[in-house]
Amino acid sequence: MSKHAQPSSTRRRLLQAGAAIAASTLAPALQAQGNGRAIRIGYQKSSTLLTILKANGTLEKLLAPSGARISWHEFANGLPLLEALNVGGLDLSADVADTVPVFAQAAGARLTYLAQEAPSPAAQAIIVRADSPIRSVAELKRKKIAVTKAAGVHYLLIATLEKAGLKFSDIEAAYLSPADGRAAFERNNVDAWVTWDPFLAGVQRQTQVRVLADGRGVADYQRYYLAATQFAETNPDVLRVVFDELQKTGQWVKRNPKEAASFLAPLWGLDAATIELANSRRSYDVRAVKPEALGEQQRIADTFFSAGLLPKKIDAASVAIWQPARQG
Repeated sequence: MSKHAQPSSTRRRLLQAGAAIAASTLAPALQAQGNGRAIRIGYQKSSTLLTILKANGTLEKLLAPSGARISWHEFANGLPLLEALNVGGLDLSADVADTVPVFAQAAGARLTYLAQEAPSPAAQAIIVRADSPIRSVAELKRKKIAVTKAAGVHYLLIATLEKAGLKFSDIEAAYLSPADGRAAFERNNVDAWVTWDPFLAGVQRQTQVRVLADGRGVADYQRYYLAATQFAETNPDVLRVVFDELQKTGQWVKRNPKEAASFLAPLWGLDAATIELANSRRSYDVRAVKPEALGEQQRIADTFFSAGLLPKKIDAASVAIWQPARQG
């Protein structure tokens, strides 16, 4: 971990103590489950909680009794991340927007829901430049809008347009990664940009922009953690460790916003104030996934199918879900 990203001495001692206790408790079960195999974890820049766990080496410490070797793989956004998970290139996925599993499910992916973050609707938004003549969503008709395909902002854009009486076909979509979307936005190559935190906070603090709409009342924006189904079936205790640490880390971020922002700043290459703003709009409330709570997923799937962007109808609840019951 970077010398600039060291946690406080108190937190470091707590992490070390917690790792030692958990390691001694979980060692027998993990030894049986891990068998010394590699555990490949995919993440993206907005994967706050796993970024912290990666920097602290928390999972490496806790899973050491199994002889497991963890490798980390960064992706520009959620869709290629889950594609890699589906084809066997990864074992675990950091949080992706609620839209991404819908596309993976339509493609026949065998993925297992591991956990869900409670809604963070204000953590994504449709923005225009401060000097733009566009003052409402209805005025986006026939405008060029940068959006990342299959990301949560893709659904936000469609749902917000529909609320304003427009169809997705009424606008010109420019499918771009967050980095390319910002470049196009700042160069005036697009009329609006739909993005999420921390990219949203970054552009708000560094450029003169105006928010046309965020997800409140339109898109819940629940982020999901997933695992390759075969890995989930054979490594339940590994998933237990990951789930527990995600919950603890999420609670720490919300209770210590300034310390968390300072910790993440050198890892993300952003200033602490920008990160604190971004984190203030994320719930980081990690919880188990319940089949009966996948209604938003079904609405997302139906919306994409109606817009001709999903190849077939899907049953969003027809998925594998890991249950965090303690093993043994």
